[in-house]
Order: sequence, then C-alpha cells, then structure tokens
Amino acid sequence: MAETSIEWTDATWNPVAGCSIMSAGCTNCYAMRMAARLEAMGVEKYAGLTRKSGGRHKWTGALYLDDKALGIPEGWAKPRNVFVNSMSDLFHPDVPVSFIRKVWAVMANTRRHTFQILSKRPDRMAEVLRSGFDVLPNVWLGASVEDERVLHRLDDLREVPAAIRFVSFEPLIGSVAGGRLDGIQWAIVGGESGPNARPMDPVWIDEIFDMCVDADAAFFFKQWGGKNKKVTGRSYKGRTWDEMPTAAT
Repeated sequence: MAETSIEWTDATWNPVAGCSIMSAGCTNCYAMRMAARLEAMGVEKYAGLTRKSGGRHKWTGALYLDDKALGIPEGWAKPRNVFVNSMSDLFHPDVPVSFIRKVWAVMANTRRHTFQILSKRPDRMAEVLRSGFDVLPNVWLGASVEDERVLHRLDDLREVPAAIRFVSFEPLIGSVAGGRLDGIQWAIVGGESGPNARPMDPVWIDEIFDMCVDADAAFFFKQWGGKNKKVTGRSYKGRTWDEMPTAAT
C-alpha cells in the first residue's frame, strides 16, 4: 500500500490483514468490503478473510501476517505520515507480540516517517507496550470510539505509553459527551460513509469540539459522511479543520 485518500494521513502500510468484529462501529467497516474486493481480484493476502452473510461481507476472524510487507516503509525516502494497518488491527488478540516487535523495529529504523496506529483494543495495546517496548517519538497511538458504549477505550488509551495519543471518533454513531480528552493530544471526527451509512447528529460533533478546547487537543474534522461523502463535504463551523498534534501534553 502507498498513497491514500484518507484525509489525515499520507500513506497506508498493512503488515497485517484481516480482523474480527468488535463493536457497533465495525458494522459497516470499509476494510471488510475492500478485503472482499481484493480477494475477488485474486490478491492472495486477502483470501479467506471475509465471508458473505446477510448480503454483506464480514470478517471471518482470520489474519494474514505479511512479513514481506515489513520492509515497505524503508523504501520510502520522503518522510510520510503512515497509517499502520488500515486493513486490520495491530493489537488484535491473534497478532503475536513477536510480530508486533517486528513492526516496532521497522518504525524505530525509519524515524523520518510518522506512524499512526489506530486500534479498537487499546487495553491490549497498553498491556503489550508496557512489556518492554520503547516509546518511539515518531509513533502515534490511538483508539477508535464510536459512541458512549465504548468510552472506556479512552481510559485504556490513557494507560498506553506513547509520545502522542489520539482518538478517532469515526464512525460517530452516538453521543460521546460523557468522555474526556485529558492526556490525549488529537481527535479525529467523522460520520459514517457508504451505502448503509448511519446518520451523525451535529450536536455530537459540537460536544467533541468542546472537549478538544477543554483539553487543548487538536481537532480534525474528516467528513460528514453519508451515502456520498463528497457531496456532504468536510466543512464544520464554516471552515475546514485539519489540526494536527505537535507534542504530548
């Protein structure tokens, strides 16, 4: 993987492919649809990672650890923001710690890049990284939070040793007003997109914006979403919000 249309990063890197459904935010996961498409195209890496159920492709829970992909960032001379595992979760329980160490070694050896790792399992992220991993200044660690039912992930994220911690409120499918962002430097907000997109209430965005102000966290508004995200756009409060974190606070 290389360049991407994801607004908050420059490239994707997938040393792991495949995942399993974790919570309501996974229901319409774009990666499940993409994995099925890649398998249909004959890409071996994605074979058997999804199955069709109820008219939709869903994760089977199988994973593919791609040792051949580990060296990809070393071939990028120009510094990039790199989203790690857009097609999986590095901290899925079936990803061995030994493989996570391989990924860590690559990131440590390519410090010209900034690596952004997003997980729905920040509890395991904290557990693994507290077992002898270095805190790398070029590695940002984040959690996905879609509604109040998974706000505990913010507390788990605060336990993660990291230079930068961030949260992706995408797809935002409910209020997260009960959360707080202290100890977290960046918040990404986005509505769900695609044919079965669930609506996002503007009030939910306002709540997160105020949380960012209170915690002095950078605010990035990714999209309104919907069936056609290009039509709904990215403007919030009359402007585009592309704030990025600069240092841990």
